[in-house]
Order: sequence, then C-alpha cells, then structure tokens
Amino acid sequence: MFNDIGPLELVALIVLAVLVFGPDKLPKVIQDVMRTVRKIREFSESAKQDIRTELGPEFKDFEFEDLNPKTFIRKQLDNDDLGLKELRNGFDLKKEMAEVTDAVHGRDTDRSDSSASSAATSSGARVDMTKKPDERPPFDADAT
Repeated sequence: MFNDIGPLELVALIVLAVLVFGPDKLPKVIQDVMRTVRKIREFSESAKQDIRTELGPEFKDFEFEDLNPKTFIRKQLDNDDLGLKELRNGFDLKKEMAEVTDAVHGRDTDRSDSSASSAATSSGARVDMTKKPDERPPFDADAT
C-alpha cells in the first residue's frame, strides 16, 4: 500500500501526526484508523463474494484484478491460443529501426525482399530527406 513512501517521508508523517494529534491521543487515533480500514476491507471482500455468487458457476474463475485494463491485456497477450508469442519473439525492433534509418539516409540495406527498398531501386528515384534551411513546408488548411 505504501510502497512509494521513503523513510524520510515516513518520519515526516510520524512527526506531523504527533504534532497534530499529540502524543497522548495518537495511539487512539491509530486504532480508530486501523479499525476503519479493517471494516472497509471486510465490506469489500463481502461485496466481491456476493458478486461471485450472483454471477453463477460459469464465472467461478473470475478475478476482479482482470478488470484492470493493463492486467487484462497482459493476460490476453500471454495466451498461446492466438500465437502472439511467436510473433512478438520473431519481431526484432533494433533490426527494423536500423533498416528504416538506412532507408532514410539512402544507404543500401542487405535485405532485398523489402518492398519499399525494391520499389525505390526499381524506379531509380531517391527521396531527398534532408532539410533545406530556406524551404518552408507546404501549408495545409484542412490540418489546422
């Protein structure tokens, strides 16, 4: 719950709590806060259990953590039914970026099966990607 609080921040919170509540009332305040947190957790767990019973037996493996979009996507991508692991493992981002960089700088790449490089070499035209200092980009009224 408090994974991102450092030791200096924790000491500052303790000093602030002692100053606000006083050393004699601080244990009572901590007990009240802990009792409230326990009641909220119990209420949350009972609500989760009620939802599970209402959904029925077909949702017996339902986890509320799956409702988090990040967890849901990670779980779906790790699923082997789609074959995405092979696709993800077969994709080499560094190699692809090197090919794009070579194409932009006009260097020859050692891959001849690329459609962009074969189209550029077959037409004989090279695209000049260098920026000219006095040339302004065209104005597009629809884009503004």
